[in-house]
Amino acid sequence: MFFPICVIITGGSVKNVRMRKKPNLLPRMERCAAVLETAPEAHRGRWLGDFPGFSELHVELGCGKGRFTAGMAEANPSVLFAAIEKVPDAMVVAMERVCAASLGNVRFLDRDAAQLGEFFAPGEVSRIYINFPDPWPKKKQFKRRLTAPSFQRLCAAALAPGGEIWFKTDNSPLFEWSVEQLAAGGWELREVTRDLHGNGPVGVMTDYEAKFHAQGVKINRLVAVKGENTLCG
Repeated sequence: MFFPICVIITGGSVKNVRMRKKPNLLPRMERCAAVLETAPEAHRGRWLGDFPGFSELHVELGCGKGRFTAGMAEANPSVLFAAIEKVPDAMVVAMERVCAASLGNVRFLDRDAAQLGEFFAPGEVSRIYINFPDPWPKKKQFKRRLTAPSFQRLCAAALAPGGEIWFKTDNSPLFEWSVEQLAAGGWELREVTRDLHGNGPVGVMTDYEAKFHAQGVKINRLVAVKGENTLCG
C-alpha cells in the first residue's frame, strides 16, 4: 500500500522572535536522532524510493516548535513529514513532540528554506505549507518574504503540476501583499479567507496560531495552486 509523503521545511522564525537557548540541546537532539535527516541532499529526487510505502511529498516552510507538524502527522498517518528548521532550539522541541507521540512518519532537517532546491528535485513535491513566517515589514526586506517571487520560484520548481502552497498568517499586510504576489506569479488562488477560525477552529493549528486564536486575532489563509503559467525557474 502506498501513502503520501509530507516534508515540512521550516524557514525563519515567526515575527523574528528570538528563540531562548535550550538547556542540554545536543543530548536532547541525540535522543531524537532517529527522526533527524543529517544528509537530506542524498534523498533529492529519491524521497519516495528511500522511504518506501509513500506516494506523495509535501513541504512546509516554518514548523517552529512542531505543534502543527506533530498534529498533522498524527491526523495523517499515511503522510511522511520531514521538517527543516534552521533554529535547533525550536526544532528540538518539535522532535521531542514527535518522539513522545511515537510518530514514525516525521523526519527533521536542520537546514534553511532557501536551500529548498538542494533537497527536492523538480516536480517531486505535491504540497508546501507556509505557516506564520517572518513578515519582514520593511520594504527593502520584502524580497526575504517566503511568498516573494524568488521563493515562489523555488516552490514552483519543487512542486508537481497542480501542486499547492497552503499559506497562513496573522499579519494582514503580509497576507494582502502575498495575495498580489502569488496572483502575479501565475498561481491559482483558492480558499482565500481573512478569518479562518471565524466560525470555530479549523484544521491543525501551530503554537502561534493557537495563541493568536485564543486572543481573538484573525487568521488569514489561502491555497495557491501551481498551473501552466506559474512562475518557475
